Amino acid sequence: TNSLTMVWRLFKTLSEEQQRYEKQLIFEHPVFAKLCQQLLRDARRMTRGDLVFSLHALVNLGVPQNTLLLQTLVRVCQEKLNQLDNRCLSVLATTLARMDKDKNVSALQAGLQLLVEQRISSIKDIFILQNLMKCLGKDAPVFLKKKLEMAVVREIDGLTFPNALRMFLALAAMNYCSFPILNPCSKKIQENVHCVPFRQLILILEACHTLLYRNVKLFSALADYVNSTAYLWDKRQIILFLSACESLGFQPTELLDIFAEKVTEDPDFLNLKNLLIVLRVYSRLNHVPRVQKHLFFETLHSSLNKCLPQISNTELLKALYALGILGYLPHRALDELLQKDSKDELILPDDPKEQNTVMLRCVKTCMELDSPSFTKPTFVLTENLSSLVPLNLRKAQEALIELLGDASMFQQNVQLPYGYHIDFEIRMDSDRKKVLPIAATDDHPDSAVQRLAFLFAPMSAFCLGTTHPQGMLAMKKRHLNKLGYHVILIQNKKFQEMKNEDAVQFLRRKIYSENVFSFPEATLQDND
Repeated sequence: TNSLTMVWRLFKTLSEEQQRYEKQLIFEHPVFAKLCQQLLRDARRMTRGDLVFSLHALVNLGVPQNTLLLQTLVRVCQEKLNQLDNRCLSVLATTLARMDKDKNVSALQAGLQLLVEQRISSIKDIFILQNLMKCLGKDAPVFLKKKLEMAVVREIDGLTFPNALRMFLALAAMNYCSFPILNPCSKKIQENVHCVPFRQLILILEACHTLLYRNVKLFSALADYVNSTAYLWDKRQIILFLSACESLGFQPTELLDIFAEKVTEDPDFLNLKNLLIVLRVYSRLNHVPRVQKHLFFETLHSSLNKCLPQISNTELLKALYALGILGYLPHRALDELLQKDSKDELILPDDPKEQNTVMLRCVKTCMELDSPSFTKPTFVLTENLSSLVPLNLRKAQEALIELLGDASMFQQNVQLPYGYHIDFEIRMDSDRKKVLPIAATDDHPDSAVQRLAFLFAPMSAFCLGTTHPQGMLAMKKRHLNKLGYHVILIQNKKFQEMKNEDAVQFLRRKIYSENVFSFPEATLQDND
């Protein structure tokens, strides 16, 4: 056991390439074969510690799970399970978490679960509890997850920084979001953020995504750390971090600006894979660099042109969809896309959610509305879909009636050209002092009439912790501006939390505020 454990300790310090080479040497060494044979003979006579540590070392060295040796050790662990102390249970749990499910492993895991249920009140070590959580995983019954949570919370005052890092991964393995555990762990990580290895930064963000845990202070601390040490990381690492942030809807503004500069300095970094990630991140987070934005988009444009000979139809569509969201129209790539569309090469049979269809429609809308030749129409054909409003818009409807005095002063569920829909529309005079009845302005269209479009959007349509709209909502707002609407974006969840009188006053300020009407019209246009 000592020999195997020492081999594993030396082995895990090597790089991946070294490990592949050394692993072959280890397995081919005649002494290793003799060691395994002796272990097979003596398995049932070994002490509990030697048994679990031997299994742990062999699994981590990559000995195939279907070998007689590993299957024998797993079965002996089943037989001696009740004899294992808490430390041995922890090592066994760590080992099982790395093994594939088979008949013997599943039986041992089930036995371990029963034993944990009996002993959980006696386990005081957070490290051991973490290992058990990882092993039991998402399939553990809810009552056991709750017991493990309570056991950790009892010991939370003794939480160390390394344990805080590991706890995120343990909870993610169980797919169990526990605020009484996650919040103290987050605080501990924020206090020691400079000690977090880069790989752990990514794992923390991925765990937060799995657990649906959104902590703006934690994400900001991690982003500030990466931002302040950006010179230490290569672009591949930063793009991994930005991609993890994007999946959480979190916008690390300064880091996005820094990375944009790095990309413009080294455009060769943008191979097809990296280009698609960059486009996805910046378009979803609706981020345009504050400095040298045109150079940034020209760099993306040039890289896309270089990739055109080998890019697939779907990848080309995704790239142009992302650029369209950001208001950028690259002619050469668009021409190629339209040629493929004319040959019906873009609509795939294995696209059940019609994502390609939606993206293609979006690209075509951007081509028309974001074109420099597009002029604001004097009249927009609208359709009132229904007098009924969804339940989550009833409060807004009632507040507008109370504020304006009559339902005839606004429209609801309005369908516009290009597939756009707005929740409520209000029309005002040219001085923006008076709300006009809808019927009167319908009968006498007037270019001086100001149109207000209210969009009550979910929190998920905004970047986390901000009122900054994400890509799709920002594009919709830009296009509605082009159609002559002044758009008022409202986070519906926060609106629903307002008292009725506060909701009315909130809408009053939105309608009669002059700031509502000062939307910038500038968008990035094509530069071929």
